[in-house]
Amino acid sequence: GGLMPLILPGNVASATAAVGYDVANSCRFNRGDEPYMHKTLVTPTSTKIGTLSVWWKEGVSPNNGTNLDTEGDTGVARFLMTSWGDANNHAAILINAGNTMDLFQYNSGYSSQLKVNALIRDVAAWYHLVFAWDTTDSTAADRNKIYINGVEQTYEVQTNYDEDDAVSWNAADYALRVGQRNSNGWLDGYMAEVVLIDGLALAPTSFGEFDSDSPTIWKPIDVSGLTFGNNGFYLDFEDADNLGNDANGGTDLTEVNIAAVDQCTDTPTN
Repeated sequence: GGLMPLILPGNVASATAAVGYDVANSCRFNRGDEPYMHKTLVTPTSTKIGTLSVWWKEGVSPNNGTNLDTEGDTGVARFLMTSWGDANNHAAILINAGNTMDLFQYNSGYSSQLKVNALIRDVAAWYHLVFAWDTTDSTAADRNKIYINGVEQTYEVQTNYDEDDAVSWNAADYALRVGQRNSNGWLDGYMAEVVLIDGLALAPTSFGEFDSDSPTIWKPIDVSGLTFGNNGFYLDFEDADNLGNDANGGTDLTEVNIAAVDQCTDTPTN
C-alpha cells in the first residue's frame, strides 16, 4: 500500500538529476551460480550499536503470493545478508516466499525479529534498506528499526532486543555473508552500496535523500565519509576483479561464484 515511496525504476531516467551522487556499479547475484561473499568479523567497536544499509533489486518474479525464481522454484526465501555464528546463534535479513521482509537475530530463540508489513514485489525497482540498532536505548521499540526507501516501517511481528543485548551483526568471529544464508537461501538479483556501520545507529539520511524535484523518489548519497568502525565496510563494486573490495580500506570480502562479469551498470541511479 502507501507504506513505501517510489525508488528509482529502471525506466525513469529523468528521475536522476544531472547533479547529485552517481552509483556506477552493482553486483549481480545469479541464484543458479550459488553466489555469495563472506568475511570473518573481528572485535567490534560496539557489541550493542550499529547500522546496515543496502540497495537491492529483485531478480525474482512475484507469482500469486509466492515467488518464482529463475530456476522455476516456487516458495523461495532470498537472503540479503546473514551473520553466522552457528545454527543456534545468527542474524539474517531475508525476503520470504510471500514477498515480506523478515529481519531477525536468533539465539536459541528470537532475540529480535522485525517482520515488515509492506510487500517487496516490484522486480523493476531498486529498494533501499536501513536497519539500525541500539540496545542501550531504554525504549524497547527504539532498539531495532527498519527503514525502506527512507521510511520507517511497521511490523506484522515485532520482537525487540532486551536492553544491552549483544548484537550478532558485528559480533567477533561470526561469518558475515552477503547474498546467502549459510549453505542455502541465495539471493537472485542485484546489490549496490552495501554498508555495515559498527558503533553508530544512523538514520536513513546518512545513506539517501528524497529527490528535490520528485520528492517521492528516494536516491543514494555519498557514504564514503561515514565512520565505519572496526567491523564496518563499504562495498561499492567498482573493481570488477575484486568485487568484495572494502572501499573503506578494511578486510575485503571473499567472493564465491562471483566473477568480473557480475559487475553491472544497473544501479539505483542508472
